[in-house]
Order: sequence, then C-alpha cells, then structure tokens
Amino acid sequence: MTDSFPRRQARTRRFTLGAPRGITVSPDGERVVFLRSRGGTDPLTCLWTLDLATGEERLVADPRELEGSGDEEDLPPEEKARRERSREQAGGVVGYAADRPVTMAAFTLSGRLYLADFAGGLTPRLVDTPGGVIDPRPDPHGLKVAFVRAGALHVHDVASRITTALAEPDAPHVTYGLADFVAAEEMGRMRGYWWSPDGDSLLVSRVDDAEVRRWHIADPANPDREPAVVAYPAAGTPNARVTLEVIALDGTAVPVRWDTERDEYLADAVWDGHGLLIVVQPRDQRALRVLRVDPATGATTPVHEQTDPAWVDIVPGVPAHTASGALVTVGNVDGALRLVVDGEPVTPASMQVRDVADVDGDVVLFRGSEDPTSIGLWTWGPDGLTAVAAGAGVHSGRLVAGTLVVVRQDLDRDGTTTTVNREGAERTIASFADLPGLTPRVTLLTAGERALRTAVLFPADHEPGTRLPVLMDPYGGPHAQRVLAARAAHLTSQWFADQGFAVVVVDGRGTPGRGPEFERAVHGDLAEPVLQDQVDALHAAAERYPDLDLTRVGIRGWSFGGYLAALAVLRRPDVFHAAVAGAPVTDWALYDTHYTERYLGRPDTDPEAYERSSLIADAPSLTRPLLLVHGLADDNVVAAHTLRLSSALLAAGRPHSVLPLSGVTHMTPQEVVAENLLLLQVQFLKQALATSATAAPAH
Repeated sequence: MTDSFPRRQARTRRFTLGAPRGITVSPDGERVVFLRSRGGTDPLTCLWTLDLATGEERLVADPRELEGSGDEEDLPPEEKARRERSREQAGGVVGYAADRPVTMAAFTLSGRLYLADFAGGLTPRLVDTPGGVIDPRPDPHGLKVAFVRAGALHVHDVASRITTALAEPDAPHVTYGLADFVAAEEMGRMRGYWWSPDGDSLLVSRVDDAEVRRWHIADPANPDREPAVVAYPAAGTPNARVTLEVIALDGTAVPVRWDTERDEYLADAVWDGHGLLIVVQPRDQRALRVLRVDPATGATTPVHEQTDPAWVDIVPGVPAHTASGALVTVGNVDGALRLVVDGEPVTPASMQVRDVADVDGDVVLFRGSEDPTSIGLWTWGPDGLTAVAAGAGVHSGRLVAGTLVVVRQDLDRDGTTTTVNREGAERTIASFADLPGLTPRVTLLTAGERALRTAVLFPADHEPGTRLPVLMDPYGGPHAQRVLAARAAHLTSQWFADQGFAVVVVDGRGTPGRGPEFERAVHGDLAEPVLQDQVDALHAAAERYPDLDLTRVGIRGWSFGGYLAALAVLRRPDVFHAAVAGAPVTDWALYDTHYTERYLGRPDTDPEAYERSSLIADAPSLTRPLLLVHGLADDNVVAAHTLRLSSALLAAGRPHSVLPLSGVTHMTPQEVVAENLLLLQVQFLKQALATSATAAPAH
C-alpha cells in the first residue's frame, strides 16, 4: 500500500531530506563542503565534500558511525531552541563551521563536539569535553575551536586538547556567545560570537534577559511535568540587554561602547580584513546604523546609516567589504531595495535586491527579483551587472575564487538542482530527495488593480465547466511568499486541489518582492490591507475562471496565514464561508517585540494599531465555521493566542472548534500529526462548505 502524500511529505520533511544544503566553498575554489542525508526519508544529515579537480564526492561524517554519537539525539535546551528558531526539522549534522582554508570543520551531535579533517580523510574526532556543547566554530587557522556550553564561551586548543572557559556568566540570566530570542527569531542572527581574522580574540555578545518576562509553556497531556519557562519579550515589554566584548585568548575583555539606550538591538557583526563592524538598531527600527569598532579600546565610530519613517529592513549578507575595501550595503533608494557600493546604487530601480550571497574579490553575488515570483542570481563588479542565473525560478548560490554554485528550483522539475561551475566545467551535486509524485497544475497570474501575484490550481482531473468550492491558501504576511515559480511552493496546495477544490494563493500587500512601498502598506494595520487583497484577488480570479464557486469559499493558513484565515471569516463572512486557522496570532500584544513593533509600534503608544489588527474583539462577529489548531508546546506563537480567542468566542456564544496538538511546537514534523492534520482540514472544509451555498449566516 502506497503511503499518502501527506504522510510522505511529513516523512521527507517536505521532500527536502537528501537534498544538498549548507554549502561552503574553499577559498581556492577547489573544494565544496555540504550537508546531505543518505536518502529522501533519512532524517540524519551527513557532512560531505566534493573535490572539483577529480569530481570525487567523499562522506566526511555519518552520525551513525561516529564514536559516542548514540542512536537517539539528546539535544541541549539551547540547541533545541536554535533549531526551533531556524525551523530545522532534520537531525544529525545539521550545521558546521570551517576554518578559513576549509581544511577542517567543527560540529556537534547530541551536545558532543566533533572535529573533522577534510584533507586527510580521517574519521571525525570526538573532543573530550562535558556535554551540552552548541555552536562550535574554529578560528580562521583551525588551531582552536570556540563553543558555548551552559551559557559560557569556551575555547578548545586542537593540538594540546586543552579547553578553557573564556567568558562565564557573571550573574543569573546571563549568557555569553548566544543569540537572544528576537535576534534568532526575527533578525536572522543565529550566532553570538565572531573570531577575529588573526584568531587571537573574539567578539562576544553578553545577553542578560533578567528583565524579560517569564512565560510558562505547560504540557497539559503530562501534568506531572514542570512547565517550560521561556523568557519571552512580548510587544511593549522589556527586551534582553545585549552588549559586546572583545575578549582575547588570555581572557582580557574590552567592552564595546555604543549608545545601547538608543540602539538596543544588535542586528549583526562582521569582522574581516578591513576591520570590525557592528550593525545596531533602535527599538522603533526606523534606523539601521553600521559602526566601526576599535578592538583595542572598544570605541565605535559611525560608518553608514539608513533611516525610514516606517522601518529599515535588515538585509542578509550586508554590510560587507569588497577586496578593495568598498562598503557593500542594500538600501531603499528611489522606491527599490538596491545594491549600494561605497554609497552609490549599482542596481536599477526595476530590481528588488533580496540579499547578498558572497563577495568574491571585487565581485558581489546577490539575489534579486525583476518579477516577484522569481528570484535570480546576479553579480556586480568591475564589469558591471551580470545575470548568472535568471529567468523563471528561485535561485540561490555561492561564489568563491570564481567557483559558482547555483541552487535552482522552478516549475519544470521537482526539488532543487545544485550545480557547481568552475573554469567552464560544470558538475552537479546529486540530490537523493524523494520525488513528490505530484505535479502542481499551477497558473501564475496578476490579479486586480494592484497586480497581486496569484496562483490558481485545479484538480488534476478537473473538467472545465465543473463548478468547484474555492480554498484560499495564503500566508499573506511579511517575510514570506507563497506565489513563486517553484514546484515545491505549490505541492500542498495541489494536494488540496486534488481533494476537490479550486485553490487560490495570493501574495498581498506586506509580502516581500514588490519593493518597500508595497511592504510598508501594512504599517499600522496588519489586518485591512492583507484581507482586502485576498478578497480582490479572489474576485479577479473568479472573473477569469468561472468554475470558481464564490458561494463556497474556505480559507486555511498557518502562523500569519492562520491569523489571516480567522480574520477572513470574522470580518468578511460575506466572502469567506469557513476557515482553518493554524497557530494564529490573535492578539498582537502577545507576539514578540521586534516583529510586532516594526508594524504596529508599541501597545502603550499605538493602542489603536493593536485594536485594528487583533481578533479578540471580533469574536461576537463569528457566523461561519472556524477550526482553530494550535501546538501546545509552541514558544513562538504561544497557545494562549488560540485559547484567548476561543474564550472570547465562547463568551459571545459563537460555536467553533479547537484542535490542540499535544507536544507540538510551531513546526509539525511528526509524521502522524502532519498527515492527519491535513486530512482533518479537508474533512472540516468539505463539511463546512457543503451547506454554505444554501445556509445563511446565523445571527
């Protein structure tokens, strides 16, 4: 018996297991290091190298074969938190860090430190340290390895095999070398320390979260267990205090001095041959400042500043330096996110720069979009602007010493294709990922007066002229797109279509890829613009496809998409007849500072923005079937969001359904949970929409 698509999708982690990822290229361009599990259902990731001169792939580290790794992973709490923040669903060697020449690397398994030798072909060595090791990083020369354990930063000398504690917590609730919650969850900064280029000192973050309010995440299915205590910086409440120190290998520490009262967020740090830079941001996020640090004194001087009346985007990969020392940034110039080199924009206003992937000498490799449904790879350098991987599809890559790695997804093939180009020769890094066995029948179009990017999917056996209930399947909020020229983006939507729906997916205002003005349309109101765009695109799609039955419209979503689904049936029951809201934010005052305050300000100074955007007061308006789904172990969008909305609905006498997921976080990687969750959604939507065409809303 063949497993169902939902089961296979869960088992394969959305068909990503077995695909190459985590790619590093050696500075001579001759070696590529990457992560990949041995098969499409194998959740244990291995470490591999590819020798470009010979074409030989070599398995460097297989977790099953390493001394002391054990059969089951036993992760330190900090590592579990890191994986939740990065949405990492695999196991094994899920991350590594290499020295500058990429001859060795460090990684952990179950909190144990391993060192791997790329050149010698030796089995990775287990380092004799106490357990609980996370985020190990070799120095540039591969002579020492720093790591964090129990909130302290340690340094291990590879030759002598001696480990020294370099910075230990000096007060309760203090850690050294770790990213704070909002940095990891919202800024994309997963690390808390950086080696100097010569390896004689480190820039180390000190995080004091004593003032952050404590929340308690209980496990109701196991009442004998102590609730997990989480330092959660909800909107309007104190953040962790983050400071920096430059610490020499002898333990001498120099505090880095900047105005932490004005700029309390540490967005990033860069320490290269051109000096040490830090990126800081004020609480209101209306500025982003790059400061140069003198490692000897800790003094800082301004290098670059961006301001915006709404907010300034943190763009991955910048700031950076070219080999000649030019500062590379990305900024809002003439209504577009543009690549800026030494203060001059070098990309056209018709392109939206997504991020910077690499700087190879004086050549910058970056991702950009001329159409938001596709993301291309481009270089800028002495020869000007060049498209290296453009056209329909979603691309990412690396560029080191002229070696170009391109990872491509598109609508013409399954999964990802990873190619390595060096001196005119091209090699493909094999993917072992399973094939979905399902091909999206997707049409990408622009809908309505705002040219909203929209995907429409019909069942594989649909006969034109047959009217179908409609399922809106959005995310619809900042930071994430659903309408992309890539098969993987539409697999779940196609499965829903094959259950008998016409599925419509819309990227409305607030979603990335359309430029700053489009994204900033949600400033002060996360509800009305995103909801109106779903309605407008739905009606435009129905004009083009008469088989869309607007008397039977359901909507489903997770996270922001769950919020949007609940919002839809609460505020527009004339359009939406049923909703499945997974892990929805219902009260924005319960969500974190950096995300929420960017769009809505602070609850004490902008209460109207929170009232406009939150759902609790809308509870008496519910007249349509609503299924709320929430993981009880979710420490990102906590279950209190669903429970408070449910309580308000009950108080208003509004029928609704709640599906609690015991032991489930914001992710749902468990096979049985993920499979049955999709099946239950289909059942709920079919039942709810079966009568919506004839039943009037109850009042």
